[in-house]
Amino acid sequence: MKGVELLKKWEGTSCFKFFHSLRYGFQIRQLEGEISDFLRYQMPVNIFLEVKNLIAELTNLRQQYELGSMDESKMNETIFKHVSKLTNDPQQNAIILNQMGADNMFDGALVEVPCNHVGLGMSDFAVGLEKNIWNLKRALLQSEVTVVGVHGMGGLGKTTLALALSNDKDIKDVFQNNIIFITVSESPNLKVILETMWEKIVRRKRPEFQNVEEAHRQLQQQLLRQAKPTLVILDDVWSRANLEKLLFEGVGYKTLVTTRDRSTIPKMTSTQLYELPLLDDGDALSLFCFWAFGQKSIPSTANEHLVKQVQAQCKGLPLALKVIGSSLHGEPWPVWESAKKKLLNGESISDYHKEGLFKCLETSIGVLDEEARECFLDLGSFPEDRKISVDALLDIWVYVRKIEWQDAFVILLELASRNLLNLTSNLRSQAINYGSASELYFSQHDVMRALALDMASRDRIFCRKRLFMPRKEESLPGKWELFKDQAFDAQIVSIHTGTMEEDQWCKMNFCEAEALVLLFSATNYFLPSFLSKMRKLKVLIVFNYGSKRATVKGLPLLSSLAQLKTIRLERLVVPPLQEHSKVLQKLEKVSLSLCEGLGNMSRFNGNQSNLKLPVMLDFNMDHCCDLEELPLGICDMSSAQKWSITNCHLLRKLPDDLGRLSSLRMLRISACLGLKELPASIGKLGKLEYMDISLCECLKELPEEIGQLKKLEELDMRECARLRKLPKSVGGLKSLKHVICDEKIGQQWNRLKSFSATMDLRVEIVEAHFSLDWLDG
Repeated sequence: MKGVELLKKWEGTSCFKFFHSLRYGFQIRQLEGEISDFLRYQMPVNIFLEVKNLIAELTNLRQQYELGSMDESKMNETIFKHVSKLTNDPQQNAIILNQMGADNMFDGALVEVPCNHVGLGMSDFAVGLEKNIWNLKRALLQSEVTVVGVHGMGGLGKTTLALALSNDKDIKDVFQNNIIFITVSESPNLKVILETMWEKIVRRKRPEFQNVEEAHRQLQQQLLRQAKPTLVILDDVWSRANLEKLLFEGVGYKTLVTTRDRSTIPKMTSTQLYELPLLDDGDALSLFCFWAFGQKSIPSTANEHLVKQVQAQCKGLPLALKVIGSSLHGEPWPVWESAKKKLLNGESISDYHKEGLFKCLETSIGVLDEEARECFLDLGSFPEDRKISVDALLDIWVYVRKIEWQDAFVILLELASRNLLNLTSNLRSQAINYGSASELYFSQHDVMRALALDMASRDRIFCRKRLFMPRKEESLPGKWELFKDQAFDAQIVSIHTGTMEEDQWCKMNFCEAEALVLLFSATNYFLPSFLSKMRKLKVLIVFNYGSKRATVKGLPLLSSLAQLKTIRLERLVVPPLQEHSKVLQKLEKVSLSLCEGLGNMSRFNGNQSNLKLPVMLDFNMDHCCDLEELPLGICDMSSAQKWSITNCHLLRKLPDDLGRLSSLRMLRISACLGLKELPASIGKLGKLEYMDISLCECLKELPEEIGQLKKLEELDMRECARLRKLPKSVGGLKSLKHVICDEKIGQQWNRLKSFSATMDLRVEIVEAHFSLDWLDG
């Protein structure tokens, strides 16, 4: 069946799209053993023989090269002569040859474009890499650096960069003929690689190695005896264990490593990491035009605006620029218009786009275990190129995937290390060990989200585990409405719209959904009516990306959600809390960010019973601009372990009964600029391990009762400008291990430490730090 499908794709390929035809021909050739008779009668003899002969010739040339009967330049010249017969356009042949090599169609044969035969050289294929090449040269040529690790997400052009570097004149002048390029890959034969390294570096008959360990030991001994500048490029390394068996020391010996996972590269003083960035707009356009038009600029006959719109959807990723540009090469402008619309909706524009881009990137997902893979696919719930609180993602993993918070956080770090998402922080919080990621944000590249969307949508729509809207639309997708009378199996549903009124929602049956992410940009929004029937819902996330806070209606629908565990609201006008006290009493976690309407909370002090939150574990309020005072009843959270009130600039005081939070382990009262004092009852927080009062500029003193916090291990009190003196009672903080503060308060802590033989305290002095990164939503 696979062979039949490939043949149909080949038959449907335009005669002007030679590369696509050849590409499918290569794939068919790989199945020759199974479908040889079928091919013989269905595929034109000239094309079939052309493909077959080219592969056979490449294999023969590779063998001659490895046996030493042909040098590299002669092999490349012979390869080019064969490829030059593919079309009548030498420039197009050069493009085809390079792309065939990049797509691994030659089974490891060394393929380069001989610059003396066409007007295109390595520099033409390495568009936009000049700055990166210069940075890598500078790193490699430092005497103290022996290993340079180039890391970045799949498709960034790490291999192209490494190849360009190996052909750089300055590098060749230093290392002469001692530049060795080795593709390691995901499942390498280390013994064979080490044997190859011996032959190319030592250049004499190698011993018969019994195993990898012996090969590594003997090669290391040899390298210590011979001192000559040598550069070994280890491309596409997936495992640190494999890499460590391929690293060596020697006078003048250097290693360049390319990898998708930065944790692969060991951290040593002689190691320098280089994160390969995305291309800027100018270089991205040049590379896109190179593959789409065979030149580095937009042709005068082209629709400039449309070209730039399509190119912009590649978001500076070289592989996307190459694949999408190649897919549109020679196509009429209606095809370009269609491609633009599909890209905006996260769809593939052709089979080559899906296979050339998604299949390449999907190898990054294949190395993840099943749990981490599922977590990656959940990233499709959130929009690309936006900073999203890590807490929102972890809520899904904890409550839907049933992963412990610490394990979920480890998975988050793994995905980040593999460049499958980006992590950023305002660097103020050290609280992540206590289960809060409030100061951490993640974002994802468009292409990585498109991959998650593609992988998550391979089942029939009503059978998918995840149902995502990839882009904002004015209403629900028409495909969804076709199945509105059928129950969906999706565990996670993500809906991205504009303003939604009550009558705009159709009746959908998401009976299995455990997480609902509602994304919109509007000033008014009505919650979907089907929400009340989502009986298994545990996680509700409502994000408004408009410039103004939105008024949300339909909140009474939440009262029927008996399983709801966590709710996260962002940039909304929050209604009076007492109206929804029934819902609040069942929640374990509430997070409110950039919300208004909380200024009315102080009016509830006379009716504490309405605000009892008996099962609340985690309570978060951030940038709630009109919050002035918290009601007494809000501290009736006997189970709460984490409490975070941050960036609420009008907050003047904390409740006097704060000490009722008897289970609290983490307390963050950060950047509350109007806060003047802490309540004396804070001393009753007997289980508190971490406290953050940073950036509370009006805080003048700490209460004596703070010395009663016998389990307090970490205290962040940086940038408390008016806090001049510590209370004597802090000497009783015997568990305190780490204090972060400014220099004046730090001197007091250090004196206290010097007088206390039992205090094992690290005092970290920090300078004032001002940032508006939180505005970059």
